[in-house]
Amino acid sequence: MKDQPMSTYEQLLRIRKERGAGYLVLIDPDKATGAGLPAVVRNATAAGADAFLIGGSLMLSDEFDAVLKTMKASTSLPVIIFPGSLFQISPVADAILYLVLISGRNPDNLIGNHVIASPIIKRMGLETISTAYMLIEGGTVTSAEFMSNTRPIPRAKPDIAVAHALAAEMIGMKVIYLEAGSGATQSVPVEMIRKVSRHCSLPLIVGGGIRTPEEARQKVEAGASFIVTGTVTEENATTDLMRAFADAIHSAAGRR
Repeated sequence: MKDQPMSTYEQLLRIRKERGAGYLVLIDPDKATGAGLPAVVRNATAAGADAFLIGGSLMLSDEFDAVLKTMKASTSLPVIIFPGSLFQISPVADAILYLVLISGRNPDNLIGNHVIASPIIKRMGLETISTAYMLIEGGTVTSAEFMSNTRPIPRAKPDIAVAHALAAEMIGMKVIYLEAGSGATQSVPVEMIRKVSRHCSLPLIVGGGIRTPEEARQKVEAGASFIVTGTVTEENATTDLMRAFADAIHSAAGRR
């Protein structure tokens, strides 16, 4: 009997175990429809990224499947949907973060959209990774905050984030995602990451407003399992910058 192929979630767990922390590069489908996408994906792969996320709070084009196919053709790394809406679902991806916006109280983002999407995802055979998604105050109103019609957790209130993370773990979710939001002027505070990771054993993804490798390093040392960059690598998608992020993330894990 042949061994079953490793699921995308199992691959993420293996990355965390072997490297201590992983580097996820976020691709916005609206900003990735040009001829330069294959080079960006190949450069990130060569630089040491561990996986790709694709998604955005808005989607103004109809190129989602095409962008996914281009990404899959350009890398052997997992490509995971980070959905901003019900329209960001595709069987081309390796998996989808099945986001539950636990920091808000909008019923659509807690269960309503999931009920609509679940039969479609089931028919596609798309792997789901149940993800407890928390918006954290990032210094400005982000697209995620505005479109979700929810308030973020105040950045000076880490205990609120801890309580939400513990509830997610007890419910049986697989991943915690602390998100300051695309274009945030302030990233998730180190003290919040430290407290959440201390009290919750689930893998912890941190993204939004992370602009330097040093900032990424600090968050890994505080307990982040995965770091996501989006805006900074959209603005400067060079191999050198992405390699600096990958090196900082992977090396920091051994120092915590």
